[in-house]
Amino acid sequence: MSTQRWAALVEYQGTHYYGWQTQEIEGKSVQPWVEAALSYVANEDIAVTCAGRTDTGVHATAQVVHFDTTAQRDPRAFVMGGNTKLPEDISLVWAHPVDSEFSARFTARWRRYHYVIHHAPTRPGIDHQHLTHVHRPLNLPAMAQAARLLEGTQDFTALRSKHCQAPNPVREMHFVRIYQYRDRVVIDVQANAFLHHMVRNIAGTLIAIGQGDRDSQWLARVLDSRDRAQAGVTAPSNGLHLCGVGYELGTDLPETLRFPPVSLGIVRPECRVFPA
Repeated sequence: MSTQRWAALVEYQGTHYYGWQTQEIEGKSVQPWVEAALSYVANEDIAVTCAGRTDTGVHATAQVVHFDTTAQRDPRAFVMGGNTKLPEDISLVWAHPVDSEFSARFTARWRRYHYVIHHAPTRPGIDHQHLTHVHRPLNLPAMAQAARLLEGTQDFTALRSKHCQAPNPVREMHFVRIYQYRDRVVIDVQANAFLHHMVRNIAGTLIAIGQGDRDSQWLARVLDSRDRAQAGVTAPSNGLHLCGVGYELGTDLPETLRFPPVSLGIVRPECRVFPA
């Protein structure tokens, strides 16, 4: 029987998982749940490849995966049947047949994350697992000024984990934007790819600038140092959401950009954008 390649979009709340990638501890990561669910529908073993591995506690509204199967199923069967075998904090959003050349990881041209901050004097009682609370005042124009220093192709050694195994620390940062809507501040980042803890380290560094602990030009010195110890702390994982993956024009896929509900305010007309 011939093999068909499929793409699928997975949404998950990462609070109770050690990240996307399969771990030795059963049930503690997202990937084995998705593979087991798809294997149930296909009635054969399924292995999936993802667009970008997320860390412990990180969420995704638009994680793209691909898998190969000889099973003849319609898209609805993979989605609806697969979801019957998934816990309530993991969901298949769509499944779509693709060309055998498609790779969720290697044909992706960009990944996009939102880091969402609850900026208020008191901590949130609702959605706390999806937000990072910052009670001190934030200078958002200063954060935006520093964020512009991150854009372009450059060495991000100072903003990756010391445990990062990527052989090349150079990434192309397409943009870093700061949005505010009421008590939400969103750090919106897009790059061709990201390093281990890179977005959380960017968030921690920008928050330090916003709180006045450092000036905007400090980030330039951090990047030049190529020393992780010179940058800000790693921001908590609960505020981080993988919200989009982009592919070449003409790639026939349903939506691959889905903003998390906690940051949907950025599309409102009254939202403030930094820089203006």
